[in-house]
Amino acid sequence: MGDISYSMSIYYSIAVNTPFAGSVLPYSSPRELEVGQLVYVPLGKRSEKGCVLGKLADLGGLDASKVKEVSSDYELSFELQEKHLEFLKWVATYYHYPIGQHIFDILPKPLKRPRNVPTHEGKNKPLGYELTEIQEKATQLIKQSTGHFKKILLHGVTGSGKTSVYLESIKNILTLGKSVLFLVPEINLTPQFLNLLIEHVPGKILSYHSSISNSEKLKTWQLISDSDEPYVLIGVRSSIFLPLKDLGLIIVDEEHDTSFKQEDRCPYHARDIAIKLSSNLKIPIVLGSATPTIETYYASQSESCEYIRMSERPKNIPLPIIELIDSRVRSEHEKSEEIWPFTMKSLEALDEVVKKGEQALVFVNRLGFASYIQCRSCGQDFSCPNCSSHLKYFKRDHALSCQYCDFKQKYPDQCPSCGNLKLLQKGFGTERLEQVLSAFNPSFKIGRFDRDAIKNFEQLKTALSDFESGKYDILIGTQMLSKGHDFRNVNLVVILGIDSQLNFPDFRSNEKAFQLITQVSGRPGRHTTRGRVLIQTLSPENGIFSLIKNYSWKEFFEGELEIREILELPPNGRMIALYFSSRFLDQARSASVKAREILDYLIEKKFTREQVQGPRPAIIEKRANKFTWVLLIKSNNISGLHGLILALKSNFKPHHSVSLKIDVDPQTLS
Repeated sequence: MGDISYSMSIYYSIAVNTPFAGSVLPYSSPRELEVGQLVYVPLGKRSEKGCVLGKLADLGGLDASKVKEVSSDYELSFELQEKHLEFLKWVATYYHYPIGQHIFDILPKPLKRPRNVPTHEGKNKPLGYELTEIQEKATQLIKQSTGHFKKILLHGVTGSGKTSVYLESIKNILTLGKSVLFLVPEINLTPQFLNLLIEHVPGKILSYHSSISNSEKLKTWQLISDSDEPYVLIGVRSSIFLPLKDLGLIIVDEEHDTSFKQEDRCPYHARDIAIKLSSNLKIPIVLGSATPTIETYYASQSESCEYIRMSERPKNIPLPIIELIDSRVRSEHEKSEEIWPFTMKSLEALDEVVKKGEQALVFVNRLGFASYIQCRSCGQDFSCPNCSSHLKYFKRDHALSCQYCDFKQKYPDQCPSCGNLKLLQKGFGTERLEQVLSAFNPSFKIGRFDRDAIKNFEQLKTALSDFESGKYDILIGTQMLSKGHDFRNVNLVVILGIDSQLNFPDFRSNEKAFQLITQVSGRPGRHTTRGRVLIQTLSPENGIFSLIKNYSWKEFFEGELEIREILELPPNGRMIALYFSSRFLDQARSASVKAREILDYLIEKKFTREQVQGPRPAIIEKRANKFTWVLLIKSNNISGLHGLILALKSNFKPHHSVSLKIDVDPQTLS
């Protein structure tokens, strides 16, 4: 009887939610299964989720009696379409991540009674503006590219009207009965764009991001899977995986933003895989930014990409005046803790703007009140027991917190080592700036725009609405302020703490600083009078500041490209980072050393164009009680890099306590 049941079975290759064997395992079924069908399968002593990849012609010598049978169907009512599944398989292969885990990472969790998803109906109101000549040119180019793969870089200065081009292009695609995917880097841009789409674009509009409930995510997937209607889907990086039918256009706004790169699980870059998807579907993709990445700009100079430069703001409103303030030169009054870290010039400029009834932004890329605490007497500092990092002081909670894990402790009344009562607070963040401004002028109405003050999507919308309505004169914030916001009454920006970005040990540090300052500097003076930007720095002689002041983006790009060509760094070379993590330092270190030995052997024998750097400890070596060591592999041949990684995986078996993360095209070298 056993032999008869095996002969009646159909064998399938199934992607299982496990890293074992690359997550692809053989199973049998007495009934026909469809490619993309979601099922449960036995795995060891448990039942696990799986996705059918296809039939197996044979078992490749595997004993049929050891092949287990598919248990049952998965609760989700939809299947993955074959083209969609092929795209997911490509992503998993490119990033060396188990396909089964990737599929179930991105799928919503099943629910018995999911709530309806809010679908917004666009109103198609007129745009209150006429397209400029360059906006019309960009819109027509996108329209003419419909039905063909075309990569288009929309390189427009802040406030140049890229959004108008997006809206017109979306409307053109919808008239053809096709859908549009609109990717934004972070949730805090979604309310602004969602409102614009609802006001001006006729059709059904969906949003997708981390703050919507799992119920809404599930209904969104079901709606898109079951319906043939065209949709405009606006969302963050994970939106790239939703199975939109008859997709006609992809837009990636702020394409330079590092938020498009996922750091955990499958470390994909949404912009890069969006380009691959548009190539597969033979549709245009628009990459928009005032500060495109060096790689994107470099690619835009080739025949495979159209480049459109939008160098002016509508109505000929000039770009802001950018001024440097040397923070090393301080009067006796400025040296006091009362106004530190501000200079009097910054404070007086803020006071002047508020008196005129205008608004201002104050930017610093740090949370909290102080970066770290130290005893004035014995030098004792306060570090996280789980991470190799200092604890930050948050005054509102009167607590010390770690930025890398959940560790938190009450602010000490005295030094635990010597009993000294005076503890020195070093560095500054958004809380410190708020206190200084409030003390300088108690009439200032101050709001905070950071992840400490804003915990969810509703608070985000409220904060933006409050600032727009004039509830606050000054908004203090972190990198969230740089994300494309269009504040109508802002005419001054003060930037502090940028020197730490310039000194960060990463070959992209200058590029990221240039992008960040330029983006933040693009917030003031977008509608009426010319804006003003004050940058406080301890190194005003740094050449990057003169390039930023003069908006010399091309000179900056060409200088960076020259350096990267010499050092064979992206875009003149490609990289893969390997992270070896373990709760045991010796195991993480020894695994990286062993992998280096294997890589050296493979390069000597076959992969002669590749180079290996390291191993070295990660910049934050210990994080959440795990130690991490790093290897970096470089080459000007991406195929060679992938081949080398596959060969390493075949020959390298780390200790069971060690996890290996493979990061293809890393954006930060941690």
